[in-house]
Amino acid sequence: MKHEWRKKEKGIYVPGNAPEIVEIPAYRFFTVSGEGDPNSEQFGEYIGVLYSLSYGVKMSPKKGMAPDGFHDYTVYPLEGVWDLREEARKDSAAGFSKEDLVFTMMIRQPDFVDESFAMRILGEMARKKPHPLLDQVRFETLEEGKCVQMLHLGSYDSEPESFRRMEEFAAGKGLTRLSKTHREIYLSDPGKVASDKLKTVLRFRVE
Repeated sequence: MKHEWRKKEKGIYVPGNAPEIVEIPAYRFFTVSGEGDPNSEQFGEYIGVLYSLSYGVKMSPKKGMAPDGFHDYTVYPLEGVWDLREEARKDSAAGFSKEDLVFTMMIRQPDFVDESFAMRILGEMARKKPHPLLDQVRFETLEEGKCVQMLHLGSYDSEPESFRRMEEFAAGKGLTRLSKTHREIYLSDPGKVASDKLKTVLRFRVE
C-alpha cells in the first residue's frame, strides 16, 4: 500500500492553525545549505537538486536499483531550517535583509533509504545530471525532539505574527524557545498558489 504522509503522518505534517506541542523523532534527509535571498534564482537551484535526488529514490525500481524494503510512497515535502548570519543576528532588533538569511533545505527520505543507497543515488545523479551543488549535498539523520508547531496560512512575510502566537503559547506552557532558528515545511507550491493561501508548517524547538 502506498505511504502518503498527508494521511499517515498528520501529526507531523498537517497541524492545525493553533500552536501545539509535538515530539519529532529522528528522520533521514537529503540536505544542502546556503545563504542569501530565497527569492533569488540561485535559491531555486538548491530546491531543484533536492527534488532530483528525491525522485531518483522514488523511481529507483524502474532503473533496477530499488533498495531492500522499498515500498511505494508520496515524496515528502520540502523543508527549510532558517537562521541569520552572525552579524545580522546581533542587530536583529533593527530588522534584517533577506540577504542575511542562512538556510539548510532538505527533503525527508523513507526509512528504507540508508547511507549506502543515498550515496548510490547521489553518484547516479552526478553521472547523469551533473550539478555543482551535488558536491554540497549531505545525507543526514536529524532529530528535533520537543517542538511547538502550527500551520501558517498566508504569505511568508506574515510569518512573524504566527511566531508571536507560538512563543506566547510556549511561555504559557512553561517552555522556552531554544533559539531563533526555526523550521518551515512547505505544503504549497508558491508558483501555483496565491500568497495569501500558502500553507506552511512553522516549528521551533523548546525545552
